[in-house]
Amino acid sequence: MTILVKKAEVVAKVEDQNEISDLVLDGGFVVSKDVAGNDGCVKPEALVSNDEFIAPEINAFGQTFRDYNAESERQKGVEEFYRLNHIHQTYDFVKKMREEYKKLNRVEMSIWECCELLNEVVDDSDPDLDEPQIEHLLQTAEAIRKDYPDEDWLHLTALIHDLGKVLLLPSFGGLPQWAVVGDTHPVGCPFDGSIVHHKYFNDNPDYNNPKYNSSKYGIYAHGIGLENVLMSWGHDDYMYLVAKENGSTLPQAGLFIIRYHSFYPLHKCEAYTHLMNKEDEENLKWLKIFNKYDLYSKSKVRIDVEKVKPYYLSLIEKYFPAKLKW
Repeated sequence: MTILVKKAEVVAKVEDQNEISDLVLDGGFVVSKDVAGNDGCVKPEALVSNDEFIAPEINAFGQTFRDYNAESERQKGVEEFYRLNHIHQTYDFVKKMREEYKKLNRVEMSIWECCELLNEVVDDSDPDLDEPQIEHLLQTAEAIRKDYPDEDWLHLTALIHDLGKVLLLPSFGGLPQWAVVGDTHPVGCPFDGSIVHHKYFNDNPDYNNPKYNSSKYGIYAHGIGLENVLMSWGHDDYMYLVAKENGSTLPQAGLFIIRYHSFYPLHKCEAYTHLMNKEDEENLKWLKIFNKYDLYSKSKVRIDVEKVKPYYLSLIEKYFPAKLKW
């Protein structure tokens, strides 16, 4: 099955935003409709109305998004999470986890059943959100659906991008948070300085291994393609394996988003671009569009699950088998 995906474009924000409503976040924080600095907006002609999604400036706790230095009890927990993550995510660990979970021999269920399981999951690495993940999935998917009504593959990608977080649950191995969530990065090469809480890599066994640090490429080569680069293990890579091995017909851009949506050193800081190939460069355009919705749609805007469920079930049927091996 061939799916044609129109080329992604990132253009200036829509000038006429007068009809955009204020957004109320957790704790009653109100984000004005005239928030500025929203890069990566959809083209004006692609909108069905002039109330395109506008990225707020503050998160659910009244702080700027992805501020890993803000003083709070939650931030202390986030930092401890990254300390453990950076110490234990080694090349050998990642290789072992990929081999184990590629077997897909733990659970058999549908995509929607997995969505419902996420009601039991809270991501300890996220400084912007402390609510069940199903809320975030639907907020992200519906925001994208509004601005990109014709890209149904992107709506579904948004819905399922975090499903790999079920790795935290006992039936999926009950992995620790540091092995499931958080920003991702390549292993087998130097840890870029843009990675959050980089100082904790000093205690990672790979940090001083000359095999991985003799050059910026490590064990890889220029332009090798991200497909051939091992990433730190977590929900991104797991959900990518589930989708690919179960024969999903999502376009490559969708699979790329699922696999690299937590790869912030790349899509926010442009690190590791020397490992990318031409296909990665094209897919990255879609990932940057997706990221705005993934990061900034974490709010108290509630979604009527039963109302939107039939639409997403139809997309699941279009792009996935009825039951998947997990």
